[in-house]
Amino acid sequence: MKIALTGTPGVGKSEVAKKLEEMGYNVLRLEEIVNKFVVGYDDERESKIVDEEAMDEYIRGIKEKDILIIEGHLSHLLSVDGVIILRCHPKELIKRLRTKKWNERKIKENVEAEALDIILERALEKHEKIWEIETTGKNVDEVAEEVRKIIEKRPPPNYGNIDYSEWLMENA
Repeated sequence: MKIALTGTPGVGKSEVAKKLEEMGYNVLRLEEIVNKFVVGYDDERESKIVDEEAMDEYIRGIKEKDILIIEGHLSHLLSVDGVIILRCHPKELIKRLRTKKWNERKIKENVEAEALDIILERALEKHEKIWEIETTGKNVDEVAEEVRKIIEKRPPPNYGNIDYSEWLMENA
């Protein structure tokens, strides 16, 4: 079973994936393979252009008898059995991205994407089994435990309950 662990940059994907590895799960980090699929660079957005179809074909070719967690910002676009989207309140996300020394334009772009549910919208175009986890105010252990429960217990999909539109209206 392949599970995507995705979310806007800064929500905690990498730290949660590290904790899940410590818990014994197999994790594939897209950042470790994405360069094989880069077809260009978007200077305006300061980001790589990835051949999503080629990367998806590569992921489909992985035969995993156990659970494989595919961690990365684009993992919700791949052929997986379920998608776990980590979410973070925009106010907290700004702090996290500033701590990482991101430039203000990229921070604004990513915070707006988070507030507008962009990853959820894109995931819904391809998947039905989607779960969202609010990471704001939680530590890595708490979030990793929520992910573990979803993977092990496979509850009904749960998404659409996190709403940052009020923040967006106040800060537009």
